[in-house]
Amino acid sequence: MGLLNCKPASSPMLSNLKLQKDDENPYPNPKLYRRIIGRLLYLTNTRPDLSFYVNKLSQFVSNPMHSHSIAATRVLHYIKSCPGKWLSFSSSSSLQLSAFSNSDWAACPDSRNSITGYNVFLGSSLVS
Repeated sequence: MGLLNCKPASSPMLSNLKLQKDDENPYPNPKLYRRIIGRLLYLTNTRPDLSFYVNKLSQFVSNPMHSHSIAATRVLHYIKSCPGKWLSFSSSSSLQLSAFSNSDWAACPDSRNSITGYNVFLGSSLVS
C-alpha cells in the first residue's frame, strides 16, 4: 500500500475513536479503501488481534469517509510495528479450553447495535 517507510503505531485504533456512517468529508477513492479492507480481511486469518478493527472498518466499504481511511491507515501502521505476530501453538501447552467474551450494549452510533467479541484459548494458544 506504499507504506513501507511509515511510522509504526502502538495500537490498531485509538480507544476513543467513534466511526460513523455519515461524515462531511467523503473519501475520494472508494476503490482504494475497499482494496485495503479486502487485504486486511485476508490478514485476519492469521492475525485475530486485528479482527475487531477490520470488522468495524469493513462496515463502511459502500461509502467510505476520510475518517475511515485514516483509521484503516492506522491499522496498517500497527501492522508495521509488529510484523512477527501471528497465531502460534505451544507444544508444551495444556489441553484446557478457555473462552472470554465482552460486549458493549448499543455502542454503534449509527445502528445502536451491540458489539461483541470473544477469544478462545487451547492452553495458552489463541485458537479463535
